[in-house]
Amino acid sequence: MLSLPQITLRLRGWKLIDRVAIAFLLLCSIALGAACGLIFVYASDLPEIRALETYRPNVVTEIYADDGQMVGSFALQRRILMTYEQCPKILYSAVTSIEDQHYEDHWGIDFPRIAGAAYRNLLKGRKAEGASTITMQLAGNLFLDRSDRSFRRKMQEMLLSLQIERRYTKPQIFTMYANQVYLAHGNYGFAAAAQFYFGKPVTDLKLQEAALLAGMIRGPIYSPLNDPQRALARRNLVLRRMQEEGKITTSEEAAARKTPLGLHIQYPRNDLAPYFFEEIRKYLESTYGTEAVHERGLRVYTTLNIAMQRAANLSVRDGLHAYDRRHGWRGGLPNILKDNLGTLETYEDDDWRRPIEKGSYVTGLVMAVDDRYATIKIGTYRAVISANDFAWTGRKRPSELLKVGDLAQFSIQELRESTVRVQLEQQPAPQAAMVAIDNPTGEIKALVGGYSFEDSKFNRATQAVRQVGSSFKIYVYADAIEKGATPFDTIVDLPFTAISGGQPYSPRNYDEKFEGTITLRRALAGSRNVPAVKLAEKVGINSVVDTARKFGITTPLPPYLPLALGSADMKLIEHVSAFTVFPDDGIRIDPHMIRRVTSYDGALLEEAHPSIHEVVSPEVAHTMTAMLEEVIQFGTGIAAKSLKRPAAGKTGTTQDYTDAWFIGYTPQITSGVWVGYDDKQISLGKKETGARAALPIWTQFMQSALAGQPALDFQNVVPLEQQAADHLIHVDTPDTAPTEDEPAAPKEKPPAAPPPSKTTEGKATGDDRR
Repeated sequence: MLSLPQITLRLRGWKLIDRVAIAFLLLCSIALGAACGLIFVYASDLPEIRALETYRPNVVTEIYADDGQMVGSFALQRRILMTYEQCPKILYSAVTSIEDQHYEDHWGIDFPRIAGAAYRNLLKGRKAEGASTITMQLAGNLFLDRSDRSFRRKMQEMLLSLQIERRYTKPQIFTMYANQVYLAHGNYGFAAAAQFYFGKPVTDLKLQEAALLAGMIRGPIYSPLNDPQRALARRNLVLRRMQEEGKITTSEEAAARKTPLGLHIQYPRNDLAPYFFEEIRKYLESTYGTEAVHERGLRVYTTLNIAMQRAANLSVRDGLHAYDRRHGWRGGLPNILKDNLGTLETYEDDDWRRPIEKGSYVTGLVMAVDDRYATIKIGTYRAVISANDFAWTGRKRPSELLKVGDLAQFSIQELRESTVRVQLEQQPAPQAAMVAIDNPTGEIKALVGGYSFEDSKFNRATQAVRQVGSSFKIYVYADAIEKGATPFDTIVDLPFTAISGGQPYSPRNYDEKFEGTITLRRALAGSRNVPAVKLAEKVGINSVVDTARKFGITTPLPPYLPLALGSADMKLIEHVSAFTVFPDDGIRIDPHMIRRVTSYDGALLEEAHPSIHEVVSPEVAHTMTAMLEEVIQFGTGIAAKSLKRPAAGKTGTTQDYTDAWFIGYTPQITSGVWVGYDDKQISLGKKETGARAALPIWTQFMQSALAGQPALDFQNVVPLEQQAADHLIHVDTPDTAPTEDEPAAPKEKPPAAPPPSKTTEGKATGDDRR
């Protein structure tokens, strides 16, 4: 009986334990239920992970030149997609070392890291570090607002991570992450960042470069452009973590830590051919829509030739600066001190972000100036200028031109390690445009729409309509030749009055002289006005208009006799395309900029099949080429003989020297240049003819564009000099006699008919000489 109380006590003890256990289980059940409820609530509005199967991030539309090189892009987000295989091992190691050391081992959530981060945050009394895995970051970037720091967002991020890990492999997850992560300055993904910061493909990244990019994942504050010292420290931290993880050796870490940031910033400016690219963008948006161009991405294979475009850029700039030097120093420079743009030590000009090369024109900051020298800052370079470097201004001392803090333009004459030799320049006052077309294909190889796209988006090559002066005469002579005339037919160059638009019209020659009886070849080579108007009257001005239409001219052409001298406004691109008829045996191929367009994945969307138009017979084309060759051999375009290869062309200058033209061609290329002020009322100045203002630009471009190519003869074109022996005719002025060096300004304007268009018909009665 003595054992009974002990039995009773054990039973009571077990009852107490049962009560505690039941209470504990109840609490656990409540906690589990609450957790399940929270999970259910947070999971109820989670996005469908299946969306990742069709998800593709916004990518750039890539623009390629005719040799396959990428030369430009359009995008809201600058992103270049890369595959897992393209990711270098050092980049993978750098990212996982700093962002997710256990990436290969966890299922989307790194619980030990979460516990460690929570403990350290508790000790510091604040959130000093996070514990988001790569998968959690991907889930947040794609589906959630990562600026939301709430518990709800964190739980949703974890739940999404688990789903992503269940559905995708580690390489797939890392690839999506590597293409999505933001790396400052508009760059998304490591491939775009490698191009931007280092000017190289992601596959070519070095250890220290990969570490720098990995360190920037934490945020733009670690951008080497925003804070180089912070970026350097963060990069070195990544290197240390890689060494601690055994991804690199101690010696590799030490060597990489000693290297500078080594940036080679490539700003996506589309600087090579901004006017060309803008035409491409407008076409793509109108054809495929803004979303396709700026978000889904296209691959556009264009006709642009890199070497020719660079030659066109430089030729136009050189030509405009040469014009400006002829017309003297204007002054009125901006000053950073006066205009509160910064200090001498901190000011950074946009020009300094571009490559500074010999021959380029850049903005320089005047750091010091006295009566003998001026010290100029151009990015990391320094220059000292003296009287020889601004002799064209007519001043003797730098202090007469410049003040400390002035921003002036300079041309780079020579580059050294830290210094440059420069010449003082100024922003040109007029504008210029140029188009170059490949004769056999109609492909536009180069296009310049103005001096600076940043200053003016207006494309003077495709949008401007300007009077073309005597360059219009090719349509008059082509019509006459088509109707049976020959270069050896004669015409009388004497005072002449005709009725045009119901009013008398008396054209005059540019030199106010008359050459009597001359041949048509002489009349065209010397750009004689009276013979051109007589010829237009003979064939009929309406017939000339019809001929110009066949050549592809779409702008209004008032059917009045002054049209023969270029009184109508035309577009440069149409005028240049018309000239290709002659080297192309009488046919015209529609000019075009695009060879083909594909989706970003490579599906063909369109391919160029330009229309071909029969304009004149091959015999007429050959005859016109023979006549236009003489314009260069001894006519108004004689300065182009320096090209030292067969070429043909025509000058054009309007009355009062408001527009200067030269359009010419070789068997391979046809190109044209226009120079003038945007304000049609402003003259380029006396003697600024097509031969003086436009022809040097054309010649410089053609010399560069054709460098290394053989000097080809025009096929089936017999020089007129060889044919002359078969045509015994009496003329007052020999065909090859020298022509005047420059035009004389008209003494008075001829009577004009009521204007059939915005431009008065008597406007273009003067012509250029060169």
